Amino acid sequence: MRWLSERAAAFWALVTGRPVSLYAAAVLRIGYGLLYLAFLLREFPHRNEIWGPGSPWTPELAQQLFEQSGWNSILTLSGSRTYFEVCYAAAVVTSVLFTLGWRTRIMSVLFAVVVVSFHARAIFMTDGGDNLILLMALYLVLTACGRRWSLDARRTRRAVARAGMTPPPVKTFWIQQLSDARVTLTTVVHNCGLFVIAAQVCLLYGAAGLYKVQGASWGGGTAIHYVLNLDLFQPWPALSHLVDQYPTVIAVASYVTVLLQVAFPFVLFGRLKYPVLALLLGMHIGIAVLMGLPLFSGAMIVADAAFLPDRFYMFLARAARRMAPRAGTRRPSASEGPDSRSVPPQLRGGYTPRVSRSLR
Repeated sequence: MRWLSERAAAFWALVTGRPVSLYAAAVLRIGYGLLYLAFLLREFPHRNEIWGPGSPWTPELAQQLFEQSGWNSILTLSGSRTYFEVCYAAAVVTSVLFTLGWRTRIMSVLFAVVVVSFHARAIFMTDGGDNLILLMALYLVLTACGRRWSLDARRTRRAVARAGMTPPPVKTFWIQQLSDARVTLTTVVHNCGLFVIAAQVCLLYGAAGLYKVQGASWGGGTAIHYVLNLDLFQPWPALSHLVDQYPTVIAVASYVTVLLQVAFPFVLFGRLKYPVLALLLGMHIGIAVLMGLPLFSGAMIVADAAFLPDRFYMFLARAARRMAPRAGTRRPSASEGPDSRSVPPQLRGGYTPRVSRSLR
């Protein structure tokens, strides 16, 4: 019982103590925002035939499907072409602002509404990449994905720089209690949101691997051979035929794919996850190039980035700052405030001068 109580206390401290993986959440925000923006811009010439009044899947048919599926879409509120163009422009602007992290709490909700609306409006025009972006857009509403690498974080840094060491006004007991409760609730929701994202990716990989194990073509090492010979998934037929000339490589790639997907949920708590993530990155790049599914591959690569620790992203940020002068880019001036590492944490119980350590 003592061991169980200690584990429960440790888990409670993990969930309520501080927001975890803030940099990973920022990468998810930037990645999925850019992916959906690229998706909307790519389909811009065909927007009317896919989602607009010119679509063969009419709003009436979509409404009948909504009654069965429970989905809904703001695109079906009017059949006007002008209304559709305004919604499309708003979707592009929302994706840009969400990627930049401007008023992220509000923009995350609007981004989820945009993704759900476009997905539900033409659900038969979607693929696996759209489904994953849809789920992640809903999950990101729960996270504090705007606290790093965002315009919100920049605004916070400048506010801290302007305030200096001036202590905030003293709060009454009840206001302080409400503030602490708000901080705890925000932390719990953020951490639970990231745990759900991690569980979703593990479930996706595990289910895909177990389904592959049941197939004779994957067990025989010939599944990728058949995929390479499907006309629907041949953006460059010459490249597909070139790869298909190496059956040993194809068989090894088939077995490694199944092994990685089945083993993924079991290697997340050790260092073995890093080579597994690197191999998965190569696998998704291969899917994007050989099968012509860049949106799906991009969505999976961004999802995998959630499992990298914050120290990895902080190392990348430091390396980028060191390389910036060599590339001839401007160093951030002192008036721009400290870097993202000095964004003040969620304070409890009053003023903590150490949040401005880099200003002294």
